[in-house]
Amino acid sequence: MEKTIYENMFDKMVKLGIINQDGSLKFDEYLKLKSSGFMDLNIDHLSHKDTENSIVISIAHNYIQEGDVMADPDMEIRIIPKMKMVEALTFQQDNMGIYQQVYLEDNRYYPRLKNELNHFLNSWLKNLIEQGFCNK
Repeated sequence: MEKTIYENMFDKMVKLGIINQDGSLKFDEYLKLKSSGFMDLNIDHLSHKDTENSIVISIAHNYIQEGDVMADPDMEIRIIPKMKMVEALTFQQDNMGIYQQVYLEDNRYYPRLKNELNHFLNSWLKNLIEQGFCNK
């Protein structure tokens, strides 16, 4: 049976060394991955969600513009260890004034945006692997 995009993204996060095979984080609060010629990749542990025992992290490329830290981009991502799945929650691109959030307060969501952000995240994770980002 073919894996879903969510399962494929989980595998990519394992390959990057952000999570273990069981879905647990390979760091406590913060991780910085480097690859020559590219902006550093900053990863922050944001929270655990009790309902699904999921973990929320952010991954971001950042740069400084006139003293302000700019996201280029920054995404919040939910890791669901028991299902071996990852999904995009938010997308932020500061230089374009973009902030998008998939889920509303009452767990309703924007289906098209959910699809778009997960496809973007899947491509971004693939690019990060190809660019040599890896937590050894």
